[in-house]
Amino acid sequence: MDFGRNLKRKGDAESMAKNKFIRKLLKLQDLSVVDFWFNSRTKTLNLLAKPYKIGARCPKCNRRGRILRTVEAPRCWSDLTVCGWTICLLYCPREIQCSTHGRIQENIPWADDHARITYRLEYVLLIYSQQMTQKAAAAILHIPKSTFSELLHRSITRIRGGHRIRGLKSVGVDEISYAKRKKYATIVYDLDRSCVVWVGRGKGRNTIDTFFKTKLSTYQKQQIKWASCDMSRAYMGAINDHCPNVTLVLDRFHIVKALNAAVDEVRKEQWRQASPDQRKALKGLRWLLFRHSSNRTKKDTRLLNSLRKGNRRIHRAWILKDEFEKFWDYKAPWAAERFLQGWMTAALKSRLEPIRKFVKTLKRHYAHILPFIKSHLTNAVAEGLNRIIKIIKNRASGFRTLEAFSDMIYLTVGDVDIPAQIPAKFRTL
Repeated sequence: MDFGRNLKRKGDAESMAKNKFIRKLLKLQDLSVVDFWFNSRTKTLNLLAKPYKIGARCPKCNRRGRILRTVEAPRCWSDLTVCGWTICLLYCPREIQCSTHGRIQENIPWADDHARITYRLEYVLLIYSQQMTQKAAAAILHIPKSTFSELLHRSITRIRGGHRIRGLKSVGVDEISYAKRKKYATIVYDLDRSCVVWVGRGKGRNTIDTFFKTKLSTYQKQQIKWASCDMSRAYMGAINDHCPNVTLVLDRFHIVKALNAAVDEVRKEQWRQASPDQRKALKGLRWLLFRHSSNRTKKDTRLLNSLRKGNRRIHRAWILKDEFEKFWDYKAPWAAERFLQGWMTAALKSRLEPIRKFVKTLKRHYAHILPFIKSHLTNAVAEGLNRIIKIIKNRASGFRTLEAFSDMIYLTVGDVDIPAQIPAKFRTL
């Protein structure tokens, strides 16, 4: 009799030791392993688990509640893959009566409500998606690609659900192409924190109006002090209409781009009028004319100065373009304004029609160019983030929907660090 009892105690002790070993090996926190078994057909290790010292608590207020019933069929949560075996946690959750929230399912410490994967798998899924393609991440985690995409979308949507934009004082607006046939998305940036705060379909006035009307309160729009965008009338009009205290600064990159286009148009006109022998002297000038003075060699400068005799119109356009670079270095607004007035007068007298059109553009946006001297605000942050966004798009070889593309933008350069929202004790790789 005593011998049989000792054997039973020994068996129970061995079983407890195995369960404790598995729990420590797999770093399973806040749960106790009751039993386990392998399924060779599906390559899964099933762990019958239960919360450890948590009781029946409400998931919303964390108060203890009276147990009403226990679900008969156990629920399954997929966990990480170890040595080719997928870990599955099995548990029969209980329904409780919370004094505040009524009838509700008890808190599950290792996963979010109604989720089918654990926090650990969710964290690894998010981290891998930031660093590699979804196809590669799905292969590493032994998850079908379609299932992986769905899990990723659910996680990002849940974590960003109810998120509100906060502390927005400097705004950048730009558009990006996300598919063929002229499909564009408008992206709004927080220039102070170098992150994306919103992605919307299209690039018209209705799109940017949707952002200001639905995502920002009246108080938040009053707090925006600086904004930068290209010369799009839709973006400029929306910023000025919705943000009463904003100072709009046109992006330096787009102004320089417009001037370079005017200089290049002068070069094209002279190329079309030149004889075959004259074209030999003009060949290779395009990128040399675009180059900033700080990046030119002495040889390049000598070549451009030789145009004074070879082609005076191109030389005159280059001189005006080179002089305009000095505008960005001014510190005093009054001095910058005096320089700009003098430069525009000289450009109008140049008798170069593309340059004269550029002067008209400057006059039209004059009030939004001079504030650069005081703020030195540009869309450089936005252009840098656009580069990362294009890398995301190229890495995936494009996206079928804007929703999938938006998920990856928010995950990689969004204003919320999505993986950091997973409870700290489950952030393991």
